[in-house]
Amino acid sequence: MTGLLEHLQTKTTTVCRCWAVIRRDGRVFGFTDHDISVSFDGISFKAESGMTARAMEQVTGLAVDNSQAVGALSDISVTEADISAGRFDGADVKSWLVNWQDVTQRELQFSGSIGEIKCIDGAFHAELRGLSEGLNQPVGAVFQRGCQALLGDTACGVDLESPTLRLDTVIVGIEDNRVLIFEEHSSFSEGWFARGRCEVMSGAAEGLSGAIKSDLVSDGQRKIELWEEFRADVTVGDAVLLEAGCDKCLQTCRDKFDNLLNFRGFPHIPGEDWLMGYPSASTNNDGRSRYQ
Repeated sequence: MTGLLEHLQTKTTTVCRCWAVIRRDGRVFGFTDHDISVSFDGISFKAESGMTARAMEQVTGLAVDNSQAVGALSDISVTEADISAGRFDGADVKSWLVNWQDVTQRELQFSGSIGEIKCIDGAFHAELRGLSEGLNQPVGAVFQRGCQALLGDTACGVDLESPTLRLDTVIVGIEDNRVLIFEEHSSFSEGWFARGRCEVMSGAAEGLSGAIKSDLVSDGQRKIELWEEFRADVTVGDAVLLEAGCDKCLQTCRDKFDNLLNFRGFPHIPGEDWLMGYPSASTNNDGRSRYQ
C-alpha cells in the first residue's frame, strides 16, 4: 500500500482496476479496465473483456457497500448461457486498484459477492454486494419441532460421502425437463432421495444441482421430480449424483441416518391443541411429563 500511495502522489499515475470473480465451482475469471492484460496472484486479468465498474459506494459502519459491474459477453469469459444457468450466482468478487507498471503496488478496495446478474444488449450487468450483506441474514436458533441443521453440515454430522446415502447413475429418460428417469436400484427404497439433492456430473449442465421434490419407483424405473428445472439442457446419457434427503423429523434422523444424538429440533414442543386444552376431571393431572 505504501508504494501505491507514493505512486498516487506523483503527477502522473499508471493505475487501473482489476476484478476477480471466483465462482462456486472454483473457476476464476479476471477482468481489467486497462487496455492490456494484467497478471498477479496467479490470475490473468483480461483487457479484452470490456469490463467496467460504475461508481462504487463504500461506507463506514454496518451499511452495505453497493456497486455494479458491467462487461461484454464473450465465449472466452462470461457467456449468456452460463449466466442463464446460474453459474455466476453468489460468486465471490474482489476488486483492486493496481499500478499496471508495477503490480506489487496495489490495494484491495472491494470484497463481496454477486447479487442479481442479468444480460442486456450483449453485456452482463452484475450487482455487487459487500461483505456486510451477510449481516442482513437472520441468524440464531429457532424453537421448532423439525431439525434446524442441514443434512451433512457440521451440526448434523452425517457423512454424505457414504455409498449408502448417494447414488451415481445415468439419465435414461426426461419428462417436462423436470422429471428425470433412471434405472431402479433396489438398494435404495422409494422416497429415499426425496428432499435431497441432484447434481449433474456431465453434459451441458455439468456442475448444476437442484432440490428433489419426490422420488417414485415403478415398473423398474426411478422417477426423480425436481422443484425447479435445471437452467441448462439436460439430456439422456448425462451422469448425475443423487444424495439422500431428510424431512427434518426425529424418526427420520433415528431410523434413516442413525443420527439421533445430533438431532437439532425440539420434537416435544406442545402443539396448538395443547395450548387450547383445559383440565378435566377424567384425565390424570398430576403434572408429570406428557412424554413418558
